[in-house]
Amino acid sequence: MFVAITLRVMTAAAECGVHPAAANLTRSVRATLANRQPASSFRHSAALDWPPFRPCFWANRMNASATASDHVAAVLKLALTPGVGPRTYQALIEYFGSAEVAAVAAPSELRKVAGVGPKLMRAIVDARASLDVEEELRLCREQNVGVLTIDDESYPKTLREIHNPPSVLFVRGAWQPSDALAIAIVGTRHATSYGVRQAERLAIGLANAGLTIISGLARGIDAAAHRGALAAGGRTIAVLGSGVLNVYPPEHADLAEQVITHGALISEAPPRSQPHSGLFPQRNRLITGLSLGVIVVEAAQRSGALISAEHAMEQGREVFAVPGPIDSRTSRGCHQLIRDGAKLVESVDDVLDELGPMFAAAPRDDGREVRHPGELLLNEQEQAVLDATTTEPTTVDEIVVRSGLPVHRVLATMSVLEMRRLIRRLSGSQVVRV
Repeated sequence: MFVAITLRVMTAAAECGVHPAAANLTRSVRATLANRQPASSFRHSAALDWPPFRPCFWANRMNASATASDHVAAVLKLALTPGVGPRTYQALIEYFGSAEVAAVAAPSELRKVAGVGPKLMRAIVDARASLDVEEELRLCREQNVGVLTIDDESYPKTLREIHNPPSVLFVRGAWQPSDALAIAIVGTRHATSYGVRQAERLAIGLANAGLTIISGLARGIDAAAHRGALAAGGRTIAVLGSGVLNVYPPEHADLAEQVITHGALISEAPPRSQPHSGLFPQRNRLITGLSLGVIVVEAAQRSGALISAEHAMEQGREVFAVPGPIDSRTSRGCHQLIRDGAKLVESVDDVLDELGPMFAAAPRDDGREVRHPGELLLNEQEQAVLDATTTEPTTVDEIVVRSGLPVHRVLATMSVLEMRRLIRRLSGSQVVRV
């Protein structure tokens, strides 16, 4: 009976193209029938390593009926398990196909996942009873804390591009699509008046240009960057090394409330988590991962800001540094970064001119989409010519018609846009938007 049912399942699977091994398995079942072997001999065949015979397979196929809350609960169950970091989480998803299946998988199945040893397997199993995910979700609902899983459409696209992105983010406030146009400003907690002044000045200028300012809400440079963005009426994001309901340092509670109103607090730690040293290096990788580039304003030679710069380089982000007095201890890290190839920053234009094309276009308040941060510097005429240029080869005549500008102005403006690396010339009469 078992073999007959299996044959029907395998035949249907083969016909539907579910898995290329289906045809081979079908032949194996028919051979078993022909040889009149007992069903038990086939049940223990090595051929049953095909996924449909794993306990997780059919449960995974039924996930379409699972609710969004079930999915979030399953992701949280794994993400909050001690020892399950982004890399292990991804390995679990790749093996089981979904968080829902991985969260209830048998210990024997968990041990087959790369990187899951006996200790971690036991931690995952024990977490099913010890972790109260529903209580965590209830707290989030009551405190207006958003929960973004990595497969959520609202999850920041720039962060998804980095190595080992967090599987879940907790958010107080709102992450908006326009926040993809973001720059990080970081530096020492022991900032001088010069450093605070420069951080605020750059944050104000960049926020006025339309960029979101990202930092870590720490004392010193971080706080100055947030305050500069707020002073300009712009958006700012604070990435915490604690839970979003446990603001650190505590004297920045009022600043945190202002950030929530004009941006968001973000953390990958549970909302009530206490700050501890291990969370801050992880926090730094999120600050740079959410940004197009990072500006370091004052950093000693052994500064956490330099760790952020390392993360930025590893993630393919631009690194900028503000020079300081040559005898200032808090500027030595910045000077070292400049010697190592970081871009020296004196003004907002230095930053916008250097940033390259974005991973994906970001919307602006006026309805336009920005593909390159340098577009934020354009005047009305330059914007008109750029808008008239498409990502397909576009002739000068087409740009003249679409922009409504005289030929000589179009040609002059095209040269400016080409120098700013916003368009690329294909031939004498054709250009393409980068």
